[in-house]
Amino acid sequence: MPMTTYRPAKTSLANLPTALQPLDRVSQILGGPRIWLKRDDLTGSTLSGNKVRKLEYVVAEALSNGADTLITCGGLQSNHCRATALVAAQLGLKAHLILRGQQKGSAADGNLLLDDLAGAQISQYSVADYSKNLTSLFSHWQNHYAQQGRKAWCIPTGASDEIGIWGYIDAFAELEAQLAERDINPDLVVCATGSGGTQAGLSLGAHILGSKAKVVGMAVCDSEAYFERKAKQDITLWQQKYGQAAGISAQQATQVQINTIDKYIGPGYAKAYPELLERIRWLAATEGVVLDPVYTGKAFYGLVQEIKSGRWANMKDIVFVHTGGIFGLFPYRDEF
Repeated sequence: MPMTTYRPAKTSLANLPTALQPLDRVSQILGGPRIWLKRDDLTGSTLSGNKVRKLEYVVAEALSNGADTLITCGGLQSNHCRATALVAAQLGLKAHLILRGQQKGSAADGNLLLDDLAGAQISQYSVADYSKNLTSLFSHWQNHYAQQGRKAWCIPTGASDEIGIWGYIDAFAELEAQLAERDINPDLVVCATGSGGTQAGLSLGAHILGSKAKVVGMAVCDSEAYFERKAKQDITLWQQKYGQAAGISAQQATQVQINTIDKYIGPGYAKAYPELLERIRWLAATEGVVLDPVYTGKAFYGLVQEIKSGRWANMKDIVFVHTGGIFGLFPYRDEF
């Protein structure tokens, strides 16, 4: 199937294309497929990783609707919330962050510190309150700004919706072009998956391009069944909104394969474990590449374990998409 040339409007935020580099020492040590690193940790906006690709489309939609304020949500150390705060500052918009969890101690750290430096309005809620009332919290703050004569635009967790996945449809096309230049036909493209948008976009992009590469999301929360539902829901909504312009039928959208491995979550979302921390330390010392314990660390740990198990022994090339998150590393200093 040919790649659609249609694109909705987007706001240029990311430094693209991001680099593709081999991890030769890691590949040699593991004795398995050659591993390539797609450096989406270097997209710009202060190392905002994969979130910026999605925000290019989501913010364009917000601006086209007259928004001057961006409201979004996530965990206390959310990479997406930090990216949104910085993008808002870059564009002269106001950002309001609805955060799950409450700061311990008086000093902000990691992403939370950057949220504050970027001038975002920050509202922290208990996990129970956030989980129960998120929809009403969005409505409350949107109405609050309306009363001030502002127009607030609500962005879902991770900017992972039918608009945001355009960012990773683009990313797969970009990756395919880089691979073609080197005459590489990867068997697998692996990414961390938390809110599901990156996985959905890569999977849809691979399907549209007719790539033989299998896209696999390494879950950092929730289950394989959850990501099957979430990604397919986003892709269905994408097709309903853009399918006619993009030349993708509803039937074609249902054929997108969603592949998830949920064995490496550990104790739960944003909860580290010793083997994971050791693998992060090992990669930094072996290749000078830094991962985080919430997303990329778990995904890379899972990739290594699957290679060591022999599951992917017959594969030649695997691409690991580094989606960023380095600032989320610092709150784990004591565990390291």
